[in-house]
Amino acid sequence: MNIRLVATDLDGTLLNSARAVSPRSAASMAAAADAGIIVVWATARAKHSVHALATTCGFRGIAVAANGAVLIDLADGTPNIVDIQALTADVARAATERVRELVPGTVFATVGPTRFVADHGYAALCVFTDHHRDPATMERSDAASLDDEPIVKIVARHPDIASEVLFRRVQAAGMPEVTPTHSGAPYLEMAALGVSKATALARLCARWDIDRSEVAACGDAINDLPMLSWAGQALCPANASVDALAVADHVLPSNDDDGVATYLESLIAATAEVERPAGHTR
Repeated sequence: MNIRLVATDLDGTLLNSARAVSPRSAASMAAAADAGIIVVWATARAKHSVHALATTCGFRGIAVAANGAVLIDLADGTPNIVDIQALTADVARAATERVRELVPGTVFATVGPTRFVADHGYAALCVFTDHHRDPATMERSDAASLDDEPIVKIVARHPDIASEVLFRRVQAAGMPEVTPTHSGAPYLEMAALGVSKATALARLCARWDIDRSEVAACGDAINDLPMLSWAGQALCPANASVDALAVADHVLPSNDDDGVATYLESLIAATAEVERPAGHTR
């Protein structure tokens, strides 16, 4: 395949178990850019944590954030939001009410491009690594709305029910106005209807005149399934969930073994081979 763009999930895929970009992965992304291969980050994370990660490794590309609801341009080293696919306040409110009816005791937080407003009960269940925010300083409100910026997703969790179980219950019951998903984190996520990493990548590819057959997507979790199914090549690290592995065209080494870097390195080598003049030998 002529792969022009590689979209990679972060947690569980590009990032190792320490939630860091390894030196090898950073080098492979830089080399891919030099070879004319576009690397896009595709993550459930928010703007602030995407920016923090990019700063550690020098990434200067586009990031699909909030499971496709936000596009961030990091070209100048700062996180510039260039597109938002938002939930309306009415839809967000209806979604929280629906989940509360389905699974009483569920608590919520409302997420904007920069703000994070949590139920008191939601904040009480959090640790810093859940959202890369200190639970003690989270904004608190029981209203599923933001007064000064768009809502990009609603997150939900339950004190006694595992997040994947909560997700599957909500998914099975049906949510006609939102798209529920699960990233492996300890909460359910809900974006605007139809919004996913795949829809965000499709918007980018239309802008850049890239066909989906020229895209490789790397991911490990349920929220990666739309982009894995959409892309011309679906790649999963060996540590991926059963759901993701079931749709993979190729299984890469695990995230702790730099699986994405391994793929980028092979792609760069193949690109160089194609571009080498006829009759040239090493």
